[in-house]
Amino acid sequence: MQKKFPRPRRLPTFLLILSLAALTARAQETKTHASPATDADASAPASPKAQPGVSAGAEGSLPDLVRRVKPAVVAVITYDAKGNALLSGSGFFVRPGRVVTNLHVIEGARRAEVKTLDGKGRVYPVDGVLASDEEGDLALLGVSVPAERAHAVEVSNALPEEGERVFVIGNPLRLEGSISDGIVSAVREVPSLGRIIQITAPVSHGNSGSPLFNMRGQVVGVVTIKVTNGQNINLAMSSARFDALKAGEPATFEAIAARARDPRDAESSADWWYKNGLNSLWLGNYDSALGSFENAVNKNPDRVEAWIQVGYCKVKQGKNAEAIKAYKQALRLRPNSVEAYNKLGDAYYYASDFDEALRAYRQAARLRPDLPEAFYNLGMTYLEIGDRASALAQSRILAPLDAELYAKLVTEIKGK
Repeated sequence: MQKKFPRPRRLPTFLLILSLAALTARAQETKTHASPATDADASAPASPKAQPGVSAGAEGSLPDLVRRVKPAVVAVITYDAKGNALLSGSGFFVRPGRVVTNLHVIEGARRAEVKTLDGKGRVYPVDGVLASDEEGDLALLGVSVPAERAHAVEVSNALPEEGERVFVIGNPLRLEGSISDGIVSAVREVPSLGRIIQITAPVSHGNSGSPLFNMRGQVVGVVTIKVTNGQNINLAMSSARFDALKAGEPATFEAIAARARDPRDAESSADWWYKNGLNSLWLGNYDSALGSFENAVNKNPDRVEAWIQVGYCKVKQGKNAEAIKAYKQALRLRPNSVEAYNKLGDAYYYASDFDEALRAYRQAARLRPDLPEAFYNLGMTYLEIGDRASALAQSRILAPLDAELYAKLVTEIKGK
Protein backbone atom coordinates (compact mmCIF):
# COMPACT_ATOMS: atom_id res chain seq x y z
CA MET A 1 0.00 0.00 0.00
CA GLN A 2 2.09 2.67 -0.73
CA LYS A 3 -0.68 5.05 0.17
CA LYS A 4 -1.69 6.29 -3.15
CA PHE A 5 -3.55 9.43 -2.37
CA PRO A 6 -1.57 11.51 -4.89
CA ARG A 7 0.13 14.42 -3.41
CA PRO A 8 -1.44 17.75 -4.19
CA ARG A 9 1.43 17.89 -6.70
CA ARG A 10 -3.98 17.29 -23.62
CA LEU A 11 -6.81 19.61 -22.33
CA PRO A 12 -7.04 20.24 -18.60
CA THR A 13 -10.31 21.40 -17.17
CA PHE A 14 -9.75 22.31 -13.55
CA LEU A 15 -7.29 24.40 -11.60
CA LEU A 16 -6.23 22.50 -8.50
CA ILE A 17 -5.91 24.91 -5.61
CA LEU A 18 -3.92 23.63 -2.67
CA SER A 19 -5.62 23.94 0.64
CA LEU A 20 -4.98 22.91 4.18
CA ALA A 21 -7.11 19.84 3.64
CA ALA A 22 -4.99 18.84 0.63
CA LEU A 23 -1.82 19.20 2.63
CA THR A 24 -3.33 17.06 5.38
CA ALA A 25 -4.26 14.39 2.84
CA ARG A 26 -0.73 14.44 1.53
CA ALA A 27 0.65 13.96 5.02
CA GLN A 28 -1.40 10.76 5.26
CA GLU A 29 0.21 9.30 2.17
CA THR A 30 2.63 6.48 2.66
CA LYS A 31 4.47 6.88 -0.60
CA THR A 32 6.22 10.13 0.22
CA HIS A 33 9.73 11.36 -0.10
CA ALA A 34 11.34 11.09 3.33
CA SER A 35 14.67 12.03 4.84
CA PRO A 36 17.02 9.05 5.17
CA ALA A 37 16.73 6.99 8.32
CA THR A 38 18.88 4.19 9.69
CA ASP A 39 18.08 0.81 11.17
CA ALA A 40 20.37 -1.57 12.96
CA ASP A 41 18.77 -4.46 11.09
CA ALA A 42 19.51 -3.24 7.55
CA SER A 43 21.97 -1.15 5.60
CA ALA A 44 20.83 1.89 3.67
CA PRO A 45 20.99 1.41 -0.10
CA ALA A 46 23.02 3.55 -2.43
CA SER A 47 21.80 6.96 -3.53
CA PRO A 48 19.75 7.20 -6.74
CA LYS A 49 21.80 7.37 -9.91
CA ALA A 50 22.60 10.62 -11.62
CA GLN A 51 23.50 11.13 -15.26
CA PRO A 52 26.95 12.51 -16.10
CA GLY A 53 26.92 16.11 -17.27
CA VAL A 54 27.17 19.54 -15.71
CA SER A 55 28.51 18.59 -12.30
CA ALA A 56 26.32 19.04 -9.27
CA GLY A 57 27.60 19.43 -5.76
CA ALA A 58 26.40 20.80 -2.47
CA GLU A 59 23.59 23.33 -2.41
CA GLY A 60 24.81 26.67 -3.67
CA SER A 61 23.63 30.19 -4.25
CA LEU A 62 21.14 30.68 -7.06
CA PRO A 63 23.42 32.94 -9.15
CA ASP A 64 26.25 30.41 -8.97
CA LEU A 65 23.95 27.57 -9.91
CA VAL A 66 22.48 29.46 -12.85
CA ARG A 67 25.93 30.23 -14.23
CA ARG A 68 26.86 26.57 -13.96
CA VAL A 69 23.80 24.96 -15.55
CA LYS A 70 22.52 27.56 -18.00
CA PRO A 71 24.82 26.45 -20.86
CA ALA A 72 22.88 23.16 -21.03
CA VAL A 73 19.51 24.90 -21.59
CA VAL A 74 18.24 25.79 -25.07
CA ALA A 75 15.42 27.59 -26.79
CA VAL A 76 13.46 25.38 -29.22
CA ILE A 77 12.01 27.14 -32.27
CA THR A 78 9.75 25.36 -34.76
CA TYR A 79 8.77 26.23 -38.34
CA ASP A 80 6.08 25.24 -40.82
CA ALA A 81 6.64 23.95 -44.36
CA LYS A 82 7.00 27.53 -45.66
CA GLY A 83 9.60 28.46 -43.09
CA ASN A 84 7.29 30.54 -40.92
CA ALA A 85 7.98 30.43 -37.19
CA LEU A 86 5.44 28.46 -35.16
CA LEU A 87 5.84 27.68 -31.47
CA SER A 88 8.85 28.42 -29.35
CA GLY A 89 9.63 26.43 -26.25
CA SER A 90 12.50 25.30 -24.10
CA GLY A 91 14.67 22.24 -23.76
CA PHE A 92 17.92 20.99 -22.33
CA PHE A 93 20.79 18.69 -23.24
CA VAL A 94 20.67 15.42 -21.31
CA ARG A 95 23.81 14.32 -23.13
CA PRO A 96 25.74 15.72 -26.09
CA GLY A 97 23.52 15.91 -29.15
CA ARG A 98 20.30 14.97 -27.32
CA VAL A 99 17.75 17.50 -26.15
CA VAL A 100 14.61 16.85 -24.08
CA THR A 101 11.54 19.04 -24.61
CA ASN A 102 7.75 18.72 -24.59
CA LEU A 103 6.19 16.84 -27.47
CA HIS A 104 3.55 19.52 -27.96
CA VAL A 105 6.32 22.05 -28.69
CA ILE A 106 7.25 20.26 -31.93
CA GLU A 107 3.91 18.77 -32.98
CA GLY A 108 2.75 20.17 -36.31
CA ALA A 109 6.22 21.50 -37.20
CA ARG A 110 8.16 20.62 -40.35
CA ARG A 111 11.54 21.54 -38.95
CA ALA A 112 13.05 22.88 -35.76
CA GLU A 113 16.24 24.33 -34.38
CA VAL A 114 17.70 24.98 -30.98
CA LYS A 115 19.52 28.04 -29.75
CA THR A 116 21.95 27.74 -26.88
CA LEU A 117 21.94 30.26 -24.07
CA ASP A 118 25.68 30.42 -23.42
CA GLY A 119 27.62 33.45 -24.62
CA LYS A 120 25.86 35.12 -27.54
CA GLY A 121 24.10 31.87 -28.31
CA ARG A 122 24.50 29.46 -31.24
CA VAL A 123 21.77 27.99 -33.44
CA TYR A 124 21.79 24.31 -34.46
CA PRO A 125 19.27 22.40 -36.61
CA VAL A 126 17.32 19.52 -35.14
CA ASP A 127 18.13 16.36 -37.10
CA GLY A 128 15.06 14.43 -36.04
CA VAL A 129 13.01 13.02 -33.17
CA LEU A 130 14.88 10.14 -31.50
CA ALA A 131 12.04 9.19 -29.13
CA SER A 132 8.63 10.45 -28.10
CA ASP A 133 6.21 9.83 -25.24
CA GLU A 134 2.69 10.98 -26.02
CA GLU A 135 1.21 10.37 -22.59
CA GLY A 136 4.14 12.06 -20.86
CA ASP A 137 4.24 14.87 -23.47
CA LEU A 138 7.96 14.33 -24.01
CA ALA A 139 10.29 14.29 -27.00
CA LEU A 140 13.99 13.49 -27.34
CA LEU A 141 15.55 15.48 -30.18
CA GLY A 142 18.74 14.72 -32.05
CA VAL A 143 20.93 17.80 -32.56
CA SER A 144 24.34 17.93 -34.25
CA VAL A 145 26.49 20.07 -32.00
CA PRO A 146 30.30 20.36 -31.89
CA ALA A 147 31.92 18.52 -29.01
CA GLU A 148 33.39 21.71 -27.58
CA ARG A 149 29.89 23.22 -27.40
CA ALA A 150 28.34 20.14 -25.80
CA HIS A 151 26.99 20.74 -22.30
CA ALA A 152 24.65 18.39 -20.47
CA VAL A 153 22.72 18.58 -17.24
CA GLU A 154 22.98 16.12 -14.40
CA VAL A 155 19.72 14.25 -13.90
CA SER A 156 18.54 13.08 -10.49
CA ASN A 157 15.65 10.65 -10.21
CA ALA A 158 15.25 11.42 -6.51
CA LEU A 159 11.95 13.22 -5.97
CA PRO A 160 12.15 16.67 -4.37
CA GLU A 161 10.39 17.18 -1.08
CA GLU A 162 7.42 19.45 -0.52
CA GLY A 163 8.73 22.83 0.48
CA GLU A 164 12.08 22.24 -1.22
CA ARG A 165 13.44 25.20 -3.16
CA VAL A 166 13.71 24.76 -6.94
CA PHE A 167 14.30 26.94 -10.00
CA VAL A 168 13.46 26.95 -13.71
CA ILE A 169 15.46 28.23 -16.68
CA GLY A 170 13.58 28.66 -19.94
CA ASN A 171 12.22 30.97 -22.58
CA PRO A 172 8.82 32.29 -21.47
CA LEU A 173 7.21 34.44 -24.17
CA ARG A 174 10.53 34.17 -26.10
CA LEU A 175 12.42 35.92 -23.32
CA GLU A 176 15.42 33.65 -23.63
CA GLY A 177 17.20 32.39 -20.57
CA SER A 178 14.71 33.65 -18.01
CA ILE A 179 15.08 32.31 -14.47
CA SER A 180 12.32 31.86 -11.93
CA ASP A 181 12.44 30.18 -8.56
CA GLY A 182 10.03 28.93 -5.94
CA ILE A 183 9.28 25.83 -3.92
CA VAL A 184 7.73 22.43 -4.52
CA SER A 185 4.15 22.86 -3.40
CA ALA A 186 3.08 19.25 -3.99
CA VAL A 187 4.12 15.96 -5.53
CA ARG A 188 1.48 13.49 -6.61
CA GLU A 189 1.13 10.26 -8.51
CA VAL A 190 -0.59 9.85 -11.84
CA PRO A 191 -0.87 6.11 -12.62
CA SER A 192 0.93 5.09 -15.81
CA LEU A 193 2.68 8.46 -15.89
CA GLY A 194 4.64 8.64 -12.66
CA ARG A 195 5.11 11.57 -10.32
CA ILE A 196 3.94 15.09 -11.10
CA ILE A 197 5.67 17.96 -9.34
CA GLN A 198 3.69 21.13 -8.66
CA ILE A 199 5.82 24.24 -8.18
CA THR A 200 5.34 27.88 -7.24
CA ALA A 201 8.06 29.09 -9.63
CA PRO A 202 6.28 31.26 -12.23
CA VAL A 203 6.08 29.76 -15.73
CA SER A 204 4.50 30.98 -18.97
CA HIS A 205 4.13 29.86 -22.58
CA GLY A 206 7.61 29.20 -23.87
CA ASN A 207 8.59 27.50 -20.62
CA SER A 208 7.24 24.20 -21.97
CA GLY A 209 10.19 21.82 -21.90
CA SER A 210 12.20 23.83 -19.37
CA PRO A 211 14.34 21.90 -16.89
CA LEU A 212 13.34 22.03 -13.22
CA PHE A 213 16.47 22.22 -11.07
CA ASN A 214 17.06 21.51 -7.41
CA MET A 215 19.48 23.63 -5.43
CA ARG A 216 22.35 21.27 -6.25
CA GLY A 217 22.01 22.02 -9.95
CA GLN A 218 20.42 18.68 -10.80
CA VAL A 219 17.39 18.35 -13.07
CA VAL A 220 14.49 16.74 -11.20
CA GLY A 221 11.73 17.38 -13.75
CA VAL A 222 10.66 18.91 -17.04
CA VAL A 223 8.10 21.71 -17.01
CA THR A 224 4.86 21.13 -18.88
CA ILE A 225 2.49 24.07 -19.25
CA LYS A 226 -1.12 23.22 -18.47
CA VAL A 227 -3.67 25.99 -18.89
CA THR A 228 -7.16 26.17 -17.44
CA ASN A 229 -9.50 29.08 -16.90
CA GLY A 230 -6.89 31.34 -18.49
CA GLN A 231 -4.25 30.53 -15.89
CA ASN A 232 -1.06 28.49 -16.07
CA ILE A 233 -0.70 25.48 -13.82
CA ASN A 234 2.93 25.18 -12.80
CA LEU A 235 3.65 21.47 -13.21
CA ALA A 236 6.64 19.33 -14.10
CA MET A 237 6.98 15.68 -15.04
CA SER A 238 9.47 13.98 -12.74
CA SER A 239 12.83 13.17 -14.30
CA ALA A 240 12.36 9.40 -14.12
CA ARG A 241 9.90 9.63 -17.02
CA PHE A 242 12.18 11.38 -19.51
CA ASP A 243 15.24 9.53 -18.21
CA ALA A 244 13.56 6.35 -19.47
CA LEU A 245 13.31 7.60 -23.08
CA LYS A 246 15.27 5.28 -25.38
CA ALA A 247 16.79 6.84 -28.47
CA GLY A 248 15.98 5.09 -31.73
CA GLU A 249 16.31 5.91 -35.40
CA PRO A 250 15.48 9.59 -35.98
CA ALA A 251 11.90 10.20 -37.08
CA THR A 252 11.11 13.16 -39.30
CA PHE A 253 8.73 15.90 -38.23
CA GLU A 254 6.44 14.84 -41.08
CA ALA A 255 6.25 11.35 -39.58
CA ILE A 256 5.41 12.73 -36.15
CA ALA A 257 2.67 14.93 -37.65
CA ALA A 258 1.25 12.03 -39.69
CA ARG A 259 1.09 9.80 -36.64
CA ALA A 260 -0.85 12.46 -34.75
CA ARG A 261 -3.41 12.55 -37.57
CA ASP A 262 -3.79 8.75 -37.79
CA PRO A 263 -7.41 7.93 -36.78
CA ARG A 264 -6.25 4.56 -35.46
CA ASP A 265 -4.05 6.31 -32.93
CA ALA A 266 -4.52 9.69 -31.24
CA GLU A 267 -7.73 10.50 -33.11
CA SER A 268 -9.58 7.38 -32.00
CA SER A 269 -12.42 8.08 -29.64
CA ALA A 270 -11.28 5.77 -26.84
CA ASP A 271 -7.76 7.11 -27.01
CA TRP A 272 -9.01 10.70 -26.93
CA TRP A 273 -11.06 10.03 -23.79
CA TYR A 274 -8.15 8.26 -22.14
CA LYS A 275 -5.76 11.14 -22.81
CA ASN A 276 -8.36 13.63 -21.64
CA GLY A 277 -8.56 11.67 -18.39
CA LEU A 278 -4.80 11.85 -17.98
CA ASN A 279 -4.95 15.62 -18.45
CA SER A 280 -7.43 15.85 -15.59
CA LEU A 281 -5.19 13.67 -13.42
CA TRP A 282 -2.31 16.08 -14.08
CA LEU A 283 -4.43 18.70 -12.34
CA GLY A 284 -5.72 16.43 -9.59
CA ASN A 285 -9.30 16.60 -10.85
CA TYR A 286 -10.35 13.02 -10.14
CA ASP A 287 -14.07 13.47 -10.78
CA SER A 288 -13.47 14.79 -14.27
CA ALA A 289 -10.80 12.16 -14.90
CA LEU A 290 -13.16 9.36 -13.89
CA GLY A 291 -15.78 10.50 -16.40
CA SER A 292 -13.18 10.43 -19.17
CA PHE A 293 -11.81 7.02 -18.23
CA GLU A 294 -15.30 5.55 -18.01
CA ASN A 295 -15.96 6.85 -21.52
CA ALA A 296 -12.69 5.25 -22.63
CA VAL A 297 -13.67 1.80 -21.33
CA ASN A 298 -17.14 2.16 -22.83
CA LYS A 299 -15.53 2.83 -26.22
CA ASN A 300 -12.90 0.13 -25.75
CA PRO A 301 -13.72 -2.36 -22.96
CA ASP A 302 -10.43 -4.20 -23.55
CA ARG A 303 -8.16 -1.31 -22.59
CA VAL A 304 -6.45 -2.47 -19.41
CA GLU A 305 -4.88 0.88 -18.56
CA ALA A 306 -8.25 2.61 -18.65
CA TRP A 307 -9.74 0.10 -16.18
CA ILE A 308 -6.79 0.68 -13.84
CA GLN A 309 -7.38 4.42 -14.03
CA VAL A 310 -11.09 3.94 -13.31
CA GLY A 311 -10.14 1.99 -10.19
CA TYR A 312 -7.65 4.62 -9.13
CA CYS A 313 -10.20 7.43 -9.40
CA LYS A 314 -12.77 5.34 -7.50
CA VAL A 315 -10.28 4.91 -4.64
CA LYS A 316 -9.76 8.67 -4.60
CA GLN A 317 -13.53 9.05 -4.21
CA GLY A 318 -13.61 6.52 -1.37
CA LYS A 319 -15.56 4.01 -3.49
CA ASN A 320 -13.29 1.08 -2.74
CA ALA A 321 -15.75 -1.70 -3.63
CA GLU A 322 -16.21 -0.22 -7.11
CA ALA A 323 -12.45 0.21 -7.43
CA ILE A 324 -11.93 -3.47 -6.62
CA LYS A 325 -14.31 -4.43 -9.43
CA ALA A 326 -12.41 -2.23 -11.90
CA TYR A 327 -9.03 -3.67 -10.92
CA LYS A 328 -10.36 -7.23 -11.17
CA GLN A 329 -11.62 -6.45 -14.66
CA ALA A 330 -8.15 -5.24 -15.56
CA LEU A 331 -6.72 -8.50 -14.22
CA ARG A 332 -9.20 -10.56 -16.23
CA LEU A 333 -7.87 -8.83 -19.32
CA ARG A 334 -4.22 -8.97 -18.24
CA PRO A 335 -3.72 -11.61 -15.52
CA ASN A 336 -0.09 -10.69 -14.85
CA SER A 337 -0.51 -6.92 -14.52
CA VAL A 338 1.74 -5.87 -11.67
CA GLU A 339 0.19 -2.41 -11.52
CA ALA A 340 -3.34 -3.85 -11.28
CA TYR A 341 -2.34 -6.15 -8.41
CA ASN A 342 -0.56 -3.33 -6.56
CA LYS A 343 -3.52 -0.99 -6.97
CA LEU A 344 -5.95 -3.76 -6.05
CA GLY A 345 -4.02 -4.13 -2.82
CA ASP A 346 -4.52 -0.42 -2.19
CA ALA A 347 -8.27 -0.70 -2.66
CA TYR A 348 -8.46 -3.61 -0.21
CA TYR A 349 -6.20 -1.75 2.23
CA TYR A 350 -8.41 1.34 2.26
CA ALA A 351 -11.43 -0.94 2.64
CA SER A 352 -9.67 -2.39 5.75
CA ASP A 353 -9.60 -5.87 4.19
CA PHE A 354 -5.96 -6.45 5.08
CA ASP A 355 -5.88 -10.18 4.31
CA GLU A 356 -6.93 -9.53 0.71
CA ALA A 357 -4.55 -6.58 0.53
CA LEU A 358 -1.66 -8.86 1.53
CA ARG A 359 -2.65 -11.40 -1.14
CA ALA A 360 -2.67 -8.73 -3.85
CA TYR A 361 0.62 -7.16 -2.76
CA ARG A 362 2.31 -10.57 -2.52
CA GLN A 363 1.24 -11.31 -6.08
CA ALA A 364 2.69 -7.99 -7.25
CA ALA A 365 5.95 -8.80 -5.45
CA ARG A 366 6.03 -12.30 -6.96
CA LEU A 367 5.61 -10.90 -10.46
CA ARG A 368 8.12 -8.08 -9.88
CA PRO A 369 10.68 -9.02 -7.21
CA ASP A 370 12.45 -5.70 -7.84
CA LEU A 371 9.35 -3.55 -7.25
CA PRO A 372 10.01 -1.46 -4.11
CA GLU A 373 6.38 -0.38 -3.70
CA ALA A 374 5.18 -3.96 -3.30
CA PHE A 375 7.46 -4.62 -0.32
CA TYR A 376 6.72 -1.24 1.22
CA ASN A 377 3.02 -1.93 0.87
CA LEU A 378 3.43 -5.36 2.42
CA GLY A 379 5.37 -3.89 5.33
CA MET A 380 2.75 -1.24 6.02
CA THR A 381 -0.06 -3.78 5.84
CA TYR A 382 1.70 -6.09 8.27
CA LEU A 383 1.97 -3.14 10.66
CA GLU A 384 -1.78 -2.60 10.37
CA ILE A 385 -2.42 -6.14 11.64
CA GLY A 386 0.24 -5.87 14.35
CA ASP A 387 2.82 -8.18 12.75
CA ARG A 388 5.97 -6.12 13.36
CA ALA A 389 8.34 -9.03 12.66
CA SER A 390 6.95 -9.52 9.15
CA ALA A 391 7.14 -5.77 8.54
CA LEU A 392 10.83 -5.85 9.51
CA ALA A 393 11.38 -8.72 7.09
CA GLN A 394 9.90 -6.61 4.29
CA SER A 395 12.18 -3.70 5.23
CA ARG A 396 15.24 -5.92 4.77
CA ILE A 397 14.07 -6.84 1.27
CA LEU A 398 13.31 -3.19 0.54
CA ALA A 399 16.67 -1.83 1.74
CA PRO A 400 18.67 -2.42 -1.47
CA LEU A 401 15.74 -1.50 -3.72
CA ASP A 402 14.74 2.02 -2.64
CA ALA A 403 16.46 4.22 -0.05
CA GLU A 404 13.53 6.54 0.52
CA LEU A 405 10.83 3.90 0.91
CA TYR A 406 13.14 1.85 3.12
CA ALA A 407 13.74 4.83 5.41
CA LYS A 408 10.04 5.57 5.52
CA LEU A 409 9.07 2.01 6.38
CA VAL A 410 11.75 1.83 9.10
CA THR A 411 10.38 5.05 10.60
CA GLU A 412 6.88 3.58 10.68
CA ILE A 413 8.16 0.37 12.27
CA LYS A 414 10.01 2.27 14.97
CA GLY A 415 6.87 4.23 15.71
CA LYS A 416 4.91 1.08 16.49
